[in-house]
Amino acid sequence: MKTQCFARIAVAAGLALGLAGAGIAQPVHGIAMYGEPALPPDFTHLPYANPDAPTGGRIVTGETGSFDSLNPHIRQGSVPWQLRFLAYESLLGRSWDEPFTLYGLLAESLEVAEDHSWVEFTLRPEARFSDGSPVTVEDVIWSYETLGTEGHPRYLGAWTRVQGIEAVGERTVRITFSDPDRELAMIMGLRPILKAAQWEGVAFTESGLDVIPIGTAPYVIDDFEAGRFVSLRRNPDYWGADIAFRRGTNVIDEVRMEFFADGTAMFEAFTAGILSTMRETSAQSWAERYDFPRVQSGEVVLSEVPHQRPSGMTGLVMNTRTAPFDDWRVREAMIQAFPAEFINQTLNGGVDPRITSYFANSPLAMGTGPAEGRVAEFLMPFEGVLLPGASEGYVMPVSDGTERNRAGIASALEALEAAGYTVQEGVMTTPEGAPFTFEILLQTGSSENDAIVNIYTEALERLGIAVEVSRVDAAQFRERRDVFDFDMIYERYGLSLSPGNEQYSYWGCETVDVTGSRNLMGACHPAIEAMIGQMLNSESQDDYVAAVRALDRVLTSMRYVVPFWHNPVSRVAHNAELRYPETIPIYGDWIGWQPDVWWVEE
Repeated sequence: MKTQCFARIAVAAGLALGLAGAGIAQPVHGIAMYGEPALPPDFTHLPYANPDAPTGGRIVTGETGSFDSLNPHIRQGSVPWQLRFLAYESLLGRSWDEPFTLYGLLAESLEVAEDHSWVEFTLRPEARFSDGSPVTVEDVIWSYETLGTEGHPRYLGAWTRVQGIEAVGERTVRITFSDPDRELAMIMGLRPILKAAQWEGVAFTESGLDVIPIGTAPYVIDDFEAGRFVSLRRNPDYWGADIAFRRGTNVIDEVRMEFFADGTAMFEAFTAGILSTMRETSAQSWAERYDFPRVQSGEVVLSEVPHQRPSGMTGLVMNTRTAPFDDWRVREAMIQAFPAEFINQTLNGGVDPRITSYFANSPLAMGTGPAEGRVAEFLMPFEGVLLPGASEGYVMPVSDGTERNRAGIASALEALEAAGYTVQEGVMTTPEGAPFTFEILLQTGSSENDAIVNIYTEALERLGIAVEVSRVDAAQFRERRDVFDFDMIYERYGLSLSPGNEQYSYWGCETVDVTGSRNLMGACHPAIEAMIGQMLNSESQDDYVAAVRALDRVLTSMRYVVPFWHNPVSRVAHNAELRYPETIPIYGDWIGWQPDVWWVEE
């Protein structure tokens, strides 16, 4: 699987064939980070979509928590995450069978300057909003400027690299960059496009349930009840139903999202037939809980969809902005004390592998042992500020599989003692003489995370550390998360086979103090900045891969996260009439998230 994945990366990263070399000198139908798009201008459909898929039917999914907003483009409020992807479109669309290749969606073509200093997008003349009005250059400019200045923090970083945006034709808009940037042309192509006229006299940043944004996507919001459900209806007059990029996608008539207080209630709703699909992240639950009557009768099918995506990083993130986790030795102690094998066996039957680095399970992973070749060259200037393990190799500790994790606890105690901590009458004491205590922040409704943290806190108690676990509702969780009001927090970083500028938003210095940013750990390190810069400016596939592997080493050795495990397959239980294509893209987990290329077979 990894060999196949690496081969596809190599195809997409042909040396200096497209963006990497002389650049694109004329309008094209698609763009790749390196090399040329795999699909020709006259492609008829995406390779993993079924162009003959029937339309109709419905899919009902479940979510834990609640929502109080329908605008996924701002920081305020809790929003159903699917809206960002199902109810809006961008100028370009992503192919999930190529590491980083985009094809025209609202834009019929694009053109990039030979020196990567600007990009132009030409709109399709037939592109329409759901109310039937045409998509104009003015809508595009308004969307980019508004999202870049008032929108969610995920839009802000890239916008600071834009010098200007202007109309250069009736259907063409040009975006000029402050500095030449090969990836920025692609990032700009993925911004959602909103209808400018809808927002006249409306406070964009304060919109919640009062304004249902008008988009161009195949689905429109049909009905909702705050905190209970949202129903999306397939627009019968959708403008792009016949373009190649959309053929065989978004054919289900209704996508309904039901919200539940916790995972137990959601699972019971699925077993009762209220939900038509369920994504399972626990291998043990998959093996033990999915033998209920609807499965036995064949009404529900259990599907495992393989994928070749990096593991990413899932676990308990430590906030390094303040003590105690501003000391890497304390962070090392937290990792050593985590009885990973025992928890994995208890909750997953030991099936899913533990995360060993940010890009594990892919050709971009750092590898074992000392850094070599270009990786070593990239790291060499920072030898004096790298933490132990970056250059020589960092390996996640492996426990004996028991709950007591004696060796891990001993290593944790050693690391804490090196940091000036001592045990006095059974209580771990800080260098300042105070009891060592900290808080873990969790969102209510996650039984799996509760179980993990319960076992973990017991392990920490054996070190004399008193941990307070705060379980708050979705709104409180997001509010505290956005302002970094936590010591340790659960988070999942999904990473791709084509990492780029978004790495700055995850662990770049400029996002440390940006409210709502993904840089929860407060990462700011010269080697991280340099490796991301090297990655973005690499002129060859080899240098690009080496830069990512070097970044993986630095991030992992910084010990920001107590890692859990990852799912090498997507486990999806679904009603038998829900089908998906036989061709699985390299991002197979995207199929597992549903429902883009799924259909209902009557």
